[in-house]
Amino acid sequence: MSKAFTRDDRPEEPVAVRHRPSLPEGIPNYVSDRGLAALRAALAAEQPGARRSALEQRLASSVVPPPPADRDEVRFGAQVRLRAADGQQREVRIVGVDEADPGQGQIAFVAPLARALLGRRVGEQVTVRTPGGADELEILSIAYDP
Repeated sequence: MSKAFTRDDRPEEPVAVRHRPSLPEGIPNYVSDRGLAALRAALAAEQPGARRSALEQRLASSVVPPPPADRDEVRFGAQVRLRAADGQQREVRIVGVDEADPGQGQIAFVAPLARALLGRRVGEQVTVRTPGGADELEILSIAYDP
């Protein structure tokens, strides 16, 4: 059937508060400036209730870390280009757990790949254990937002 003959009367979906993986004890709830703004916008759009309360707790525990002193090293907020052993390349950005979206290349700083990358430099190799085995990755570039 042609789209011209369909009608979508469904109400607009509310802003979803994604399930956030819990942070290990004593680990700060790091979030980027962009992630903090998104949390604030989601809170402003939310009605009173459990989801609003969860957003308030996330905001209250959020910490925006300072920019790294050494921008040649992978730290929170880094955009990292990687090359796998088969030559395929991909980019990931290390972000807070509230803003992680692996399908979009946004990985939480507590994720196994992020933990393998943190503290590394261009040219270094990392091994990441996955359900399918071990992936060998080379760091091709590291960049930070200005």
